[in-house]
Amino acid sequence: MNLGMVEIPNNWLEEIINLSAERIVVVNREGIICYINSAYCDFIGTTVESALGKPVQDVIENTRMHIVAKTGQKELAALQPIHGTEMIANRYPLIVNGELVGALGTVIFRNPDELRLYKNKIEHLAEELNFYKAKAEKEMKSKYRFDDLIGVSPSFLTVKKLAERISGSQSSVFIKGESGTGKELFAHAIHNSSLRASHPFVPINCASIPEHLLESELFGYEDGAFTGAKKGGKKGLFQLAHNGTLFLDEIGDMPLSMQSKLLRALQEKEIHRIGGHKSIPVDVRIISATHRNLEKMVDEGTFRQDLYYRLNVVKIEIPPLRERKDDIELLSIKLLEKLEKKFYRKGIQLSSRVIERLQRHKWLGNIRELENVLERAINVLNGNKIELIHLPLYLQEPAAETNHNQHNDTNTQTNHLAAIIPLTPKPLKEIVATVEKQAILNALAVANGNKLEAAKILEVGKTSFYEKCKLYQIK
Repeated sequence: MNLGMVEIPNNWLEEIINLSAERIVVVNREGIICYINSAYCDFIGTTVESALGKPVQDVIENTRMHIVAKTGQKELAALQPIHGTEMIANRYPLIVNGELVGALGTVIFRNPDELRLYKNKIEHLAEELNFYKAKAEKEMKSKYRFDDLIGVSPSFLTVKKLAERISGSQSSVFIKGESGTGKELFAHAIHNSSLRASHPFVPINCASIPEHLLESELFGYEDGAFTGAKKGGKKGLFQLAHNGTLFLDEIGDMPLSMQSKLLRALQEKEIHRIGGHKSIPVDVRIISATHRNLEKMVDEGTFRQDLYYRLNVVKIEIPPLRERKDDIELLSIKLLEKLEKKFYRKGIQLSSRVIERLQRHKWLGNIRELENVLERAINVLNGNKIELIHLPLYLQEPAAETNHNQHNDTNTQTNHLAAIIPLTPKPLKEIVATVEKQAILNALAVANGNKLEAAKILEVGKTSFYEKCKLYQIK
């Protein structure tokens, strides 16, 4: 069905003009006012009735509308003195069927203050845009170098030298280590020493993103791909990391359905946005990391074997802190320097007894736990030297000084259980609940309240962990 142009009533047109431009005037070739709206009349102190049909120069002070109607030359953002100030006006020639018939004038700003206010708003928006642009670019740069990786123990130095050696390669790197050992720091350092250092470093924690959002985060989506999709679509992290490095942290938590899509992207070196049909070439180096046993997961069928071999070209296994006793003092000094800036303190030291106690502890949370312990100590510190009394209670207890032999480990566990389990006989279900709740509280203390990290320490799924916290009213 062919629909012709529907004619708009004149009173509609006038209202449309009033809405689209606050102050507007139209003159013919002779400079006579053919149309002027009430907003313009209010601005210059007259009425529509008294202005219509009069020469424009008799109605509007210092106007040039009659000149533009003769010359046909537009004048944009022109300053015009009026009422003791200067307004900013636009003047356009009106050309109909190739013939100059008059001119159209609009007032953009009534005075320089209005222009200044508008300019300030634009400048503020531009500054805000530049700030977030710089922030985004900074966040996609690697923050750490190999000099930031502190340690002198043989096991750590061996791993560090291997990482430095393979930095210049284009091969995928698989970093294995317990939570808190510094896997992300190694990834940053490898990128910073690679040929891709000037390009983006884009990290993503596969465990922290819900399964239904992971695909759109990695590959992006097209405009209208799903309900709530951002207008214009969105680039995925693969595209953002083009020519750089994509760091897939906690790759062991990636769902099987996403593993196949990731494998295809790595093999084909191209991606498809959700809702899109064209392939987008991507050139990224993959560094992946996990605290899980991927070899065991491959055997159990929870991790794809072909993806494991694609990721595990170069394997770097970071030793836990309990195997790096010689590094604890050096790491503590480095962490204190970092914390001093946070707390605006200087010259904080560790007593020899504290160093000895730290070296005896097992550090299930590794370097992250060590940093949390030191931060807690600074919070309760009056002077400049951290003593045993400033450490958390679980490090002040004699049980923390047990040796690594099995006999003492068993005694420690027995002592802890004895402190938790009541002497008065109770139903087994209540005792188990008491021990379970205490284990969760201990893990949260080690993880500084981070539930995701606490769940990893206890080696339970995050859904199960959150349910337990809800059950025991742990917030």
